[in-house]
This record gives sequence, C-alpha cells and structure tokens, in this order.
Amino acid sequence: MSLLQAQSALGLVGLAALAWACGGFRRPIPWRILAAGLALQIGLAALLLELPPLRATFDGLGKGVEALSAATQAGTALVFGYLGGAPLPFQETRPDGGFILFFQALPLLLVVGALSALLYHWRILPLVVRGLSVLLRRAFGISGAAGFSVAANVFLGMVEAPLLIRPWLARLSQAELFMVMVAGLATIAGNMLVIYATLLAPVVPGAAGQLLTASLICAPASVLAAALMRPPAVPAAGAGAAVLPDEMAAPRLYDSAMEAVVQGTADGLQLLLGVMATLIVFVALAALANMMLEPLTGWTLQSLLGLVFRPLAWLMGIPGEHLATVGSSLGLKVVLNEFVAYLGFATGGGLGLDGRSRLILTYALCGFSNLGSVGIMLGGLTTMCPERRADIVRLGLPALVAANIACCMTGAVVGLLTAP
Repeated sequence: MSLLQAQSALGLVGLAALAWACGGFRRPIPWRILAAGLALQIGLAALLLELPPLRATFDGLGKGVEALSAATQAGTALVFGYLGGAPLPFQETRPDGGFILFFQALPLLLVVGALSALLYHWRILPLVVRGLSVLLRRAFGISGAAGFSVAANVFLGMVEAPLLIRPWLARLSQAELFMVMVAGLATIAGNMLVIYATLLAPVVPGAAGQLLTASLICAPASVLAAALMRPPAVPAAGAGAAVLPDEMAAPRLYDSAMEAVVQGTADGLQLLLGVMATLIVFVALAALANMMLEPLTGWTLQSLLGLVFRPLAWLMGIPGEHLATVGSSLGLKVVLNEFVAYLGFATGGGLGLDGRSRLILTYALCGFSNLGSVGIMLGGLTTMCPERRADIVRLGLPALVAANIACCMTGAVVGLLTAP
C-alpha cells in the first residue's frame, strides 16, 4: 500500500469520526452499522472496480451512453440543425467551437427520461431496487421502508425515491427519516448520471461505469454517515419500525408503455428546463461573487472554496499539489451544484490532475449535496408528509453535511483501492 492509499484509509476513518463529531458525539455509536458501512463500501468498490466480469459490464455502460448520445443527436440534428450537431455550414475555427450545451448535451435528458419511465413500467427498475434494499436491510438492520428508499436513490432523485414509500414516511423514526434525506442528497438520479458521463468522457475513462459505481457505494455510505450523526435510538427492526412488506410491489405509475414514454418525456422536459435555468443563474451568481471578491481581496470564489474544503480533499487521499483544485470543485458543488462542478472539471479544472485524483474527484462530486437541492427536497418531503414538517425542516442542513461526508467517503474508498 502506497502512502497516498494509506492517507485515504486514514481519511475514511477520519470522515466517519467527523460525522460522529458533527452529530454532537451522540452515543451509543452504532457499531454494527459502522462495521457494515465500511465493509460494504470497500467490498462493493473492490468487486465493481477489480472483478473483471463486473468491470467489463460497467465499462460497457460507456458504450451504452455513447449510443444514447448518438441516438439523441440524430433527433437534435433534425430539430435544431447544426446547432444540434448536424454538419456545420461553415469551417470551425476553434476546437469544439460548434458544441452548444443546451442543444447537443442536455436534450439527452429527454431520451433518458423516457427510457427510465419505460424501465419502471416494465418492472425492471423496481426489481433492481428491491434487490438493493434487501442487501441494505440485512447489512444495517434498518426497516424495509427506509432501505427501499435508500436503494431507490441509486437510480431516482431525492423526491422521487421517497415518493415510493409515501404511505410509510409518517411512521419512520427520526433516525430513519434522516437516512432517507441523506441518501437523497448523497446520490444522483440515473438521468443526470448519463449527462455527467457524457461530460466527463474526455477526462475520465469509463465515466458511466465509474459514476454508477459511485452512486452504488454512496448508498451504504449515506446510511453510515446518517447513523453516526443521528444514531437509531432502538433497532430499526424493533417495535414501531416501518416495515415494507416483501410482497408489495412499487406503485404502478403508467397504464401502458406508450403512456410511460410520453410522461417520461414530459418529465425530462421539465428537468431540462430546470437544469438550463439553474446553470444560467448559478454561473451568473458565481461571476458576480468573483466581481466583488477579486478587486477587494485578490481571491476568487473558487480559490476561497479551495482553501475551505482542502482538509476534506486531503482526507480522501489527494496529494498536496492538487488539494486546492479538488477543494475548489468540492466547494462549487456545495455552494452551487454538482453540474457546475462537473462542467468546470470536464472543461479545464481536471486537466492538471493526475489520473487517481481525477477518479477520486469524480466519485466525491457524485451527489445532489448542495444548498439548492436541500430546498427542493424539503419542499417535496413536506408536501408528501406534512405531519412531519418540523422534523424534515430541522434535519435539512444536517442532512446536507452528512451527505457531503458520505460523498467524500466514496472518494476515500476509491483512493484506498487505486494505486498512484
């Protein structure tokens, strides 16, 4: 084991201790969850990254993303012409000068939204989610409802996953409700995974498989971080636990495959417009902050964030010369969002990093753990479960802290398993 790998191993333990400290050193420490969380993170990462058949399967996801991108470009070229990827009617004078994010990359959300709805209607997605929930329930001893929602967050968003357990939300203990919220912020939805994989493909080999692996590892990481900050008062399987019956299937949302495609496309359009608006506003706010900060202090927002988040970068196993760059990306993710952070990483921020640091940063950014997402999650959960409004609002910011610790844990795990 190299010194940097040992640094990641120490950092993984340090991040767990940080979660416990952020929770006010609550006792007793859930030792079963601590052991299961660390073992499951490392075991899943080792299997997915090192076992040749699984690694080949995940590498194949990259080809699937390329196929989806090519298929989407056929549609955007027809609708938008050269703005959407059709041959340019003039000579390109700057590399990638003809690439327009909104017309060529973001429409992929429409296609993925339709495919996700179709996979849900055909019961493929619920079957995979149920298998993951069984694994989480047996490893951590959490209730069926909480385990199902955490597992669903590997593929669904922070509001869509809790929607699947809406009848059980009011009966969750406070610790389980916290786990559900942390998992929603620590993972990304499948449609965004495809977009980020497309952005990162030039700088991160096998980006699609790496992002899916990160989202899978973040499921046990989020349970661990949440349990250390808010330990369950009683075993989750005990009296009063909200148990999801094994025979219950996920609710049927569509009456036919055609309805699934139409509704999935409509949902994708709403997300597409939301992403567009968010990018414009947050990039503009960052530019305004730099206009005010730099003349007064000589510092940019990115450099300040790099300083603040440098200790987390070190705990993940990042070498000293790259701490500022990685810390800046982590800060942009928390203050703005992961899309802005990934976009900066893909278009220049990650070019100066070594391959191992790029991989660690890819995993650490893989989550909706930012201030804007907290607002979205609070709005969705309080609408679904108004009787728990006070608990949900009180747990919002702690969930953001725990989710970022969980994401950094995934970075530390991949740093532990990746030699310099």
